[in-house]
Amino acid sequence: MKIHQFNNSSAISQCLKGKVVHMYGDSTVRQWFEYLDQTGPYMIWDNAKNILVTYRVHGPPLSFIYIPTSELRYIANEIDGLVGGTNTVVVFSVWAHFSPFPIELYIRRLQSIRRAVIRLLNRAPDTLVVIRTANLRGLTPSESLNYSDWYTLQLDKVLRAVFKGFNVRLVDAWEMTLAHHLPHNIHPGRPIVKNMIDILLSYICTK
Repeated sequence: MKIHQFNNSSAISQCLKGKVVHMYGDSTVRQWFEYLDQTGPYMIWDNAKNILVTYRVHGPPLSFIYIPTSELRYIANEIDGLVGGTNTVVVFSVWAHFSPFPIELYIRRLQSIRRAVIRLLNRAPDTLVVIRTANLRGLTPSESLNYSDWYTLQLDKVLRAVFKGFNVRLVDAWEMTLAHHLPHNIHPGRPIVKNMIDILLSYICTK
């Protein structure tokens, strides 16, 4: 696939014209939402171009406690509530909060999401599903005990295995952060996020 450059808000909005983009997951995918000119905590709406972009955090486990319980939703349940279709894009990233837990928990969560994606694509095969993979972190010695990149790599391998062969697209955040000269950070620097958004929008605009 050819990757296009979307260097300004006009190019981004032209690509997203007529699209509904639902983003689910941790703060690494919220970075994408915020990159797309955030106008509210959970929603971007452009009436003139008929663009809707939403973001919602995934359900527990979460390593912070300041989100209202009323806002906690599981990604599989959210996907099951979508109609889908040619103008619908589903984006999710789920990994950052799972490192301290047994990998079986992560596998079960991904299997649940996979079943929801299967149901979505069965009822609306033209829906675009994009998965943002895990990326390298910047870690202190104490953080490495529970959030080391080795743990994260295991999660990333599981994610790729669970969705292998499915009609989904990946944005390989692991390789993109590994290859870049910027320091590793759970929230990659803006140039890296820009590269990721270019891939996402290239998927959308060549759909």
